[in-house]
Amino acid sequence: MSKAAPKKAVAPPPPGCTLDINDPQVQNAAIRIQASYRGHRSRKELKEKGPPRVLQELKDVMLIEGSAARLECRISAFPDPFIRWSKDGQELKDGPKYRYIFEDPDIVALVVRDGGLADLGRYTIAVKNTFGECSDSARILVEVPAKIEKGPESTKVKKGSTVTLTAHISGEPAPDVGWAKDGEDIEEDDRVFYDIGSNSTTLTIKRVAASDAGKYEVFVENNLGTDESFARLDVL
Repeated sequence: MSKAAPKKAVAPPPPGCTLDINDPQVQNAAIRIQASYRGHRSRKELKEKGPPRVLQELKDVMLIEGSAARLECRISAFPDPFIRWSKDGQELKDGPKYRYIFEDPDIVALVVRDGGLADLGRYTIAVKNTFGECSDSARILVEVPAKIEKGPESTKVKKGSTVTLTAHISGEPAPDVGWAKDGEDIEEDDRVFYDIGSNSTTLTIKRVAASDAGKYEVFVENNLGTDESFARLDVL
């Protein structure tokens, strides 16, 4: 039978390294540590009840056609609030086009998918609980390449009459517009001139002459793109 190894003496802890579990400071520290590990729900229970507040405001967002935009803000609210998003006064339902986003602990966002010119406008978030409500708003600004949605139609006209050629256009920022005949820019006067509207442009030719026959081109351009279309004018 072997002999048991002698017990080693245990050195006392260095001065200042002992804890007295009955010390009020130690007990308070333990409570704080325990509370910090209870999770988000427990932390929310420590919040003071009251009306919601916006901690970080919404900011304007630039949206390029075909992409998505995200409006985001930070709010403080307890109890949990009811959130509603709207565009130009019309409520937006959570779904494929508009997605409500909630991120811990206090971030609320709206994602607008498959962006287009129709998404241009002012968006508002309304936050409400049993103690009150608050709101904030920002704009989605949309950039759309210049485009001719429908070009002018070729036509035949009698001499001495008036003819118009119209093209339907789009783009944001609003595109620059020009007309040309047989490759040469048209110089406007009181007989030949063109107008530019919000979504169309019209070339007018008064007192049509034989020399007005030819190939007419309309072109549009903004910082995102260019487009053009042609039509033929025959004079009888």
